[in-house]
Amino acid sequence: MTTSVSYARRLGLFSGTMAVIGGIIGSGIFATPNVVAQRVGTAGLALGTWILGGLIALAGAYCYGELGERMPKAGGQYVYLRDAFGPLTAFLYAWALLLMIATGAAAFVAVTFANYTVALLGLPPGAVMPLAIGAIVLVCAINYVGVAPGAITQNIFTILKLCALAVLIVAGLFLATHTSSALVRPLPPSPAPGGPGAVLLAVGAALVPVLFTYGGWQQTNFLAEEMIEPERNLPRALLLGVVVVIAVYLLANIAYLRVLGSAGLAATRAPAAEVMERVLGPGGRVVISAGIALSAFGFLDLVVLVTPRVFQAMAADGVFFQQIARLHPTYRTPGAAIVVLGGWAILLALTKTYGPLTDYVVFADWIFFGAAVATLFVYRRRERAAGAAAPLRFRAPGYPIVPALFVLAALAAVASSVRQNPGNAAKGAGLLLLGVPVFFAWRRRRPV
Repeated sequence: MTTSVSYARRLGLFSGTMAVIGGIIGSGIFATPNVVAQRVGTAGLALGTWILGGLIALAGAYCYGELGERMPKAGGQYVYLRDAFGPLTAFLYAWALLLMIATGAAAFVAVTFANYTVALLGLPPGAVMPLAIGAIVLVCAINYVGVAPGAITQNIFTILKLCALAVLIVAGLFLATHTSSALVRPLPPSPAPGGPGAVLLAVGAALVPVLFTYGGWQQTNFLAEEMIEPERNLPRALLLGVVVVIAVYLLANIAYLRVLGSAGLAATRAPAAEVMERVLGPGGRVVISAGIALSAFGFLDLVVLVTPRVFQAMAADGVFFQQIARLHPTYRTPGAAIVVLGGWAILLALTKTYGPLTDYVVFADWIFFGAAVATLFVYRRRERAAGAAAPLRFRAPGYPIVPALFVLAALAAVASSVRQNPGNAAKGAGLLLLGVPVFFAWRRRRPV
């Protein structure tokens, strides 16, 4: 089953690149570098871990670039999994997105935006939840009336969050004085892990938050059907966006380390705010807090912009409410899917269950990343069996090594996440497997 109407293609290379950057840069880069420093103990290993995570993200972007050209359809990862591994695998991915991953992320970043905004404006604590719900409603309304308003909003907030990071980088690299710079006034060094085995384990543990902070580039593939010339622009947007983020993340971490040192970075819970306050005083903390609020709002817009396309594709396959498969006759957006996502995100925010749910399934996200890249092996094998290669302008370089390494990295991230909290992983696996009977129930309902 397919939809009877088509999307309006309005996203060019610039908007696609902004979506990649906006999908990756959330609030993670403002918070997780201290966790990485704690786990590896030295500045060199910390920067090396961020470089390694960036290379893994770039490998994934290369693979998704080829997948996007092969299957430039709305739903992205859902479509690849369905075509290569069958409808059940694809449904479980969409089920996890709907139940926990995307909706939980939307609730989390909405509350993050509200918390920072309330603090900045001096509002009472009781304003947090109304502001978070208002942000979700506003973003859903913007994306309901067209992909262009949603993309424009995404472009604006992506530029603003890049500006906030630029201020942080300039402050840490060029404005830090002898009174604030840890390179001039070093803090006590953190102990480095002993021996190659210990170093490998430390880097592996630190790589988990790094990979999650780099995550999000894959979401642009959800919008493939709404891009202008997706076969050409989607691979370019993925590669350009990921390269920009790698450069920004490395510079931000160098700024953290220059001002705080490795021990100071490991000891703080708010590295960005502490750097800005040390260098620019209390006003610096206000500036970066505003940047974090803007970054959270921009990420919320990205989630609402891209994720409903997966639900729409799932409904078009007959395994979700049929109304979700229909596009708005005027706006050409999956309006019903946007309403479902927004409504569930609001419910998670009100019940404050988004935190535990997201913790339960954080490992599942990388299971599906690895599975999606593994579909390249299926497509290439089909080409060999057919005796003819698909006429693609872009192919993932280094095949089969590059996709194989990405799949291994995804499995390592999953294993590390499970090892750190097996209880949450067990609960998440249970919630994921709950989708199996739901899938077959929908299949029985589908008309023949």
